[in-house]
Formats: sequence, C-alpha cells, structure tokens
Amino acid sequence: MDLLLIIAGFVMAYLLGSLPTSVWLGEAFFGIDVRDYGSGNAGATNTFRVLGRRAGSIVMLVDILKGWTATSLALLLYFMGVIPFENLLMYKLLFGILSVVGHIFPVYVGFKGGKGVATLLGMVLAIHTEAALLCMLIFFVVLLTSRYVSLGSMIAALAFPILLLLPRFSPDDPMMIVFGFIMFAIVIITHQKNIVRLINGEESRTNIRLRKK
Repeated sequence: MDLLLIIAGFVMAYLLGSLPTSVWLGEAFFGIDVRDYGSGNAGATNTFRVLGRRAGSIVMLVDILKGWTATSLALLLYFMGVIPFENLLMYKLLFGILSVVGHIFPVYVGFKGGKGVATLLGMVLAIHTEAALLCMLIFFVVLLTSRYVSLGSMIAALAFPILLLLPRFSPDDPMMIVFGFIMFAIVIITHQKNIVRLINGEESRTNIRLRKK
C-alpha cells in the first residue's frame, strides 16, 4: 500500500507540473496558442510577451504553485506515515524535479512546454524558502538592470547553490547543495538558445507586444 501511494505521488507530481497554464489560458481567453508566438515557449515569460502583464502574472503564479504543490506532496506522505522523516528531503527533491520535467514536457499538449523556471522556483520555495526568496530578489535586480529575463533566471539559479554554501543558508543535508547545482545545469540546458542570443547581442529584452514567431 505504501509503495502504491509513493508511485501515485510520483505520477501526481508530474501531472501537476504538466498543467499547461499558458496554453490553456491563451486558448480559453485569447483564442491563440502562445507557442505560436514570440519565443514559442509555453512559459510565463512568453505569456507576458504575447498576452500581456495580467495573463503573464497569472501564469507565473500558477506555475510557481505547481512546483510548490508537487514538492509538498512529500509532506503529505510524511504526515500519512508513508515515508520516514530522514527521507523527506529526498522525496521533496524527486517530486519537485518531476514537476519541472512535467512543465518542460507536458503530457497534455504534446510534450512541448516551457523552460520550467517558475515551476522550479515553486519547488525551491517549498524546500528552502529563505534562500529562494533571496534568489527572487537577485532575479528582479538583474531583470531591472538588464531587462533580460533569461539572464536573470540563470544568475538566480546559480545563486541558489552558492547561497547554500554559506553558513547562513547551509542546509542540514548536503544533498540539497548537489541538487542546487543540478538545478542550475537544467536551467542552463533549457536556456542554450538564449545564451547564444545573449552572446550575439540578439536576445530580446522584456516587452508585452504581440509578436508572431
């Protein structure tokens, strides 16, 4: 029975992450698929660009909530007595990663999703709230000074494991630090095209204009 509940948790975490917020919102209220415009990604950044601030804000909040909820499923299993406390962090990481994978490869819309940054933020908020909030601050500082969402995302992702190396934010389990650097690697992989455009001076700065891909 416990094994079935754990497997159900894994499936639920992926399905939560797979919820294509931007695609469903765009189709329901604007009659378009955001993946046909802008960068072609089904994430909050492209929603801001294509559908505007209100829609982008909704998508970003829901995508963050997806990661937080999926990660917090581990707490539910812990309180149910399914997993022991010493394994709680491991399951939080596994559930959170599955939600990010779901966002990047959503089963509901042909496995073509976003880059997973907002969902990843929700995950780290559920794991280490204090460090995650500081990373959010770093992201907004970079965004306001450079107007590059991609650059802010990558720098904030790198800041997370670096913060965990400091005594102030040092976690009880070093596995979290390893996860932090893996998380940063995932962000870099999903932003390869953005990195090339940044190097070539071709990366788009933040805007909310509707623009055909």
